[in-house]
Amino acid sequence: MKHSAYCLFATPLGSCGIAWAESDGAQASPAITLFQLPEATPRMTEARIARCAGASAATEPPPHVAAVITRVCKHLQGEAQDFLDISVDLEGVAPFARQVYEAARDIPAGQTKTYGEIAKILGQPGAAQAVGQALGSNPIALIIPCHRVVAAGGRPGGFSAYGGRTTKAALLALEGATAQLPLNINSDCTCRG
Repeated sequence: MKHSAYCLFATPLGSCGIAWAESDGAQASPAITLFQLPEATPRMTEARIARCAGASAATEPPPHVAAVITRVCKHLQGEAQDFLDISVDLEGVAPFARQVYEAARDIPAGQTKTYGEIAKILGQPGAAQAVGQALGSNPIALIIPCHRVVAAGGRPGGFSAYGGRTTKAALLALEGATAQLPLNINSDCTCRG
């Protein structure tokens, strides 16, 4: 039987949260179940990840998760990391979304693909909007790098984390990639996937 645990940690962008699956057995490397980019305040970040993880209080991360946290901090300081080797738990995620997440994980830091390109990779060239919807529900942002998927013509497209497109552009800039931001973006976007 699995249950989730979570913790918060400081990064250059603000407090992030991470949750992992724990099992009663001797699981060597717990899988990451959630990753929360900073909300407007650390308290809001914690409230969101605690609710989504179904856990009542933060706990100390096991060594494997602590190593992931170290890599995330390095990444958010501008030292791009490859998170492809990190085990993720996508239990309950629909098959199409799983395929989208796998395709997004294959995009190296500093590069982007469009929603349409991901749809074509999946053999469904008319499914660009469905790709965007799946990415908007990504439970493990950054580790599943949905920020690397942009709209046609280099436009940023949507981003469901706090700060919306501004946060997406910041993540891309840290990796050496860019997206064209419109002049009228709303940096207080609170939409959620």
